[in-house]
Amino acid sequence: MYDLIRENQLSLMLVLCGVCATTAFLLTITKFLSDSRRKILIMMEIIAFFLLWFDRQAYIYAGDVSETGYVMTRISNFAVFFLTSAIVMGFNMYITDWLLNEGGMKTVPRRLKFVQYVSLIGLLMTIISAFTDLYYYFDDMNIYHRGDGFLIAYIVPVFCPIIQFSVIRDNRDRFRKLIYDSMFLYIFIPLIFGIVQIFTYGISIVNMAMVAVSVFLYIFTYMDINDVVIKAHETEIRSMRDERIKMRNLFDQTAKAFVSAVEKKDEYSKGKAVKVANYSRRMAALNGKSDQECEEVYYSALLHDIGLIGIPDSVLNNATDPAKEDREIMKKKPLIGKEILSSITEYPFLSQGAYYSHERYNGSGYPEGLKGEEIPEIARIIGIADAYVTMTTKKRYREAKPDFLAREAMVKGGGEEFDPKYAELMVKLIDEDYNVNASEDDGRIEDEISCSEYRTAITKGVAIENEITRVTFSCSPSEDKKESDFSAPSIILFDSYDRRVHENEKAIDAYKYIEYGEVWFDKHSIQTAARKIIGKTVNREAGAETGGKGNVYEILVGRYEDHIKINMTSPEYEKEVIVALQSSSNAASLAITGENCNVTCIKVEKTGRKIEESDIPRIAEEISFTDRIESDLKNIQVDTPRALSTDGIEITDKLLVTFHTRSLPGSNLVWHCPYFVIFSSEDGRVDGENYREYAVIKLYGENDGNTAHADNSIEMKRTEEFPGWDGWKNANLSGFECDVYLRRKKEHIILKTFNLGIEVNNVTTIKENPDKVFVAITGDRVALTDIRVR
Repeated sequence: MYDLIRENQLSLMLVLCGVCATTAFLLTITKFLSDSRRKILIMMEIIAFFLLWFDRQAYIYAGDVSETGYVMTRISNFAVFFLTSAIVMGFNMYITDWLLNEGGMKTVPRRLKFVQYVSLIGLLMTIISAFTDLYYYFDDMNIYHRGDGFLIAYIVPVFCPIIQFSVIRDNRDRFRKLIYDSMFLYIFIPLIFGIVQIFTYGISIVNMAMVAVSVFLYIFTYMDINDVVIKAHETEIRSMRDERIKMRNLFDQTAKAFVSAVEKKDEYSKGKAVKVANYSRRMAALNGKSDQECEEVYYSALLHDIGLIGIPDSVLNNATDPAKEDREIMKKKPLIGKEILSSITEYPFLSQGAYYSHERYNGSGYPEGLKGEEIPEIARIIGIADAYVTMTTKKRYREAKPDFLAREAMVKGGGEEFDPKYAELMVKLIDEDYNVNASEDDGRIEDEISCSEYRTAITKGVAIENEITRVTFSCSPSEDKKESDFSAPSIILFDSYDRRVHENEKAIDAYKYIEYGEVWFDKHSIQTAARKIIGKTVNREAGAETGGKGNVYEILVGRYEDHIKINMTSPEYEKEVIVALQSSSNAASLAITGENCNVTCIKVEKTGRKIEESDIPRIAEEISFTDRIESDLKNIQVDTPRALSTDGIEITDKLLVTFHTRSLPGSNLVWHCPYFVIFSSEDGRVDGENYREYAVIKLYGENDGNTAHADNSIEMKRTEEFPGWDGWKNANLSGFECDVYLRRKKEHIILKTFNLGIEVNNVTTIKENPDKVFVAITGDRVALTDIRVR
């Protein structure tokens, strides 16, 4: 390696001189450094350039006995020793400048002052050496030789950098990492080569190393400034982002405060705007809108009802169904909202939401009667969210609709009142919220109630299912009970969408409330909508076990199909009750109430045991709607969503399935109809071994979307033959023949059906490659008979 460097060192020196000169030039046009540091770095690069230049000249003229050679060798060697001390002095100035300006020091460290003095002495010693041959001398052939004091010349370039590094190390926290690293290299690389130079003659590795690290000093400085600029930019961006967040929060708080002030005009509107805004933003996000677009939708929805501020209180507070005059006044709300929000010119979408959100997809809305995509997209989104929240919010003149009915309105309104794409997304959000709420609903009810007159307080209902549920509580007479007053708890058997007992006529209609009967713990019971209630009561023997308390009551309840069995235990009686419901598709709940009593310590728990058919004696004949002709597959009656499915039918190149469908009595929602499940399994059965579900397609044109194993694309059209949704539901209740066409093309399953004016086309793209794919028919509250496969 040394031989290679020795042979090429003149060329290396020339290259390094060029690099050094280029670096000095770049420093002259550099703007990102302070003036003092830039001048020091230029000085250091110039010193390094001449140090290596004269070192190269010394080698070139060594042994040249001409007059020029005589002069050049002496000037060159003098310059090399002189500039070696000068470059140490320059680096000392560089460190000092950094500590005073960037490092924040007030005074120059004493060690750096000492180095500065020693460097000056080194310069003087070089001058003295030129006349005394202390460091070097030349023989008659003009050849350079080390003098007796040669090692003295290494005091400045060896020991001074060590002192400088001690200062750098002690003040490390004042240097940024890249600057610290560059100084470390600047000191120790020449130092290492300097020690090697003592024992190596004929090669200037120290000077070349010093030039190299001088160049790297600039490069590392540039990199450091680049990091500083990047960090400053990031800080500025972060500051701007924080400022934007603050402004957005301020706008958000201002808008919500404004909305809250407007909503105070109508107590039933409290919180409505935020709900509409949240649903609107979720729909926009589900449709792939950007964060910025979702925010625009959110705030436009938040302020869409701002026109209420101009509606008279007499209209908003009307407790009866709005008259025509009131409805006409309410139609001014979009105009008022637009007028208010149009002044916010930076956000024109705000006024769009307020003005157009009551337009309807079929042109039946107001104020301009726009239809389809003539309505701004942001308003189509808000219109759907507003309709849903309005339906599910209680008004003075009506009860809130349950989510089921609002969902049905979205399904029925898609393509009519509402943009079909966003109506479908709203249905998905409703289902998502329902699943979340269902997972959080663990069946718990109130811990206690206090009843004065009969049914003045009633718990929420406990769902009666095939698995037996245990309900226990304590009961004691009310404190204000008179001696002649009757006091006892009782239970109410009923069905409603919200598992609450309702007595208000509008609530009964809204929640489809059905009361089957009332049962007391003694011999009394009242039958209402149930087909039959039979109870058997026995007196408990004195001293019979009551769990250590004389006021403990226990209920064990479960069902099998359309029959309910209840075992009731009180301090005085043991009672068994059998209830026959209208049909097995009817849901049922049990609520606790009473008269002149306090019911406390109410607990509900699942027992893990299920009611078998043999556990309940049948007290009313079985009602079956499958008593029709049976063809290729067994007839089934599906009482609850997907409770039963037919055997799977393998889908081949072409398949036609024909069957008779009839919705069960009491069915009142559009999804009380047949569903088609596309799947694969080892035995061709739904939920069979290695079951993979690819699609669930409902007769009215809805699917459950993509699954983990397949993607689905559905198209639903309503033709002129469509009788309207009420007519469609009535036709389902009467029953009709249904045809379904299926075809498999590699990974694609195509399903088509046309019934009662509804045309459904669904394409399922399977992500895997199963040998066999099946279709099974299921549904909700529907009887499927005479199933034929061709």
